[in-house]
Amino acid sequence: MTTGRRERKKAATRKALSDAALELFLARGFDKVTVAEIAEAADTAVSTLFAHFPGGKEALVLGDGGERGAALTAAVRERADGTSVLDALREFLATRGPFATDLPREFRRRTELVLATPALRAHARALWASNESALAHALAEETGRAEDDLSLRVLARFVLEIPDLASREPDPLAALDTAFAHLRRGWPDL
Repeated sequence: MTTGRRERKKAATRKALSDAALELFLARGFDKVTVAEIAEAADTAVSTLFAHFPGGKEALVLGDGGERGAALTAAVRERADGTSVLDALREFLATRGPFATDLPREFRRRTELVLATPALRAHARALWASNESALAHALAEETGRAEDDLSLRVLARFVLEIPDLASREPDPLAALDTAFAHLRRGWPDL
């Protein structure tokens, strides 16, 4: 399926805004850059910036979280036969931000910015947490348990806290493995 002209223009504008924001944030710091400066650097209006990124400056770096939730639940629902739910979630997280070792340069720079900026760390944590219900629902579907099962809601919350907690450690990937080792003890059947 080919992308229409309008969609290509929207994508180009989003990329220009995101790229301009990243360069400004890296050069001057997230808190010292205004949305007006980003819009100007991308040769767009502030209203255009907010039309594409209603979440403001944080969304320019981290998106709206929709992709995150879809990928997270897909990791559970579409895991390979014989792969446990916890192993699938660990494998999924290992490909993200601070855990991935093979990120392209642009994504690595973005990840480093997030890790070094308290406002972006907090926003990233909120984006992960916003997927708690969706993850609990996917876990319920996969286990045959009720969606309101407290154990599944607790597990979902713990899993979604791992990116923030483990990324603060000197070896984030080792911390990810440690976190999942603890979860496997608490949920050996998952």
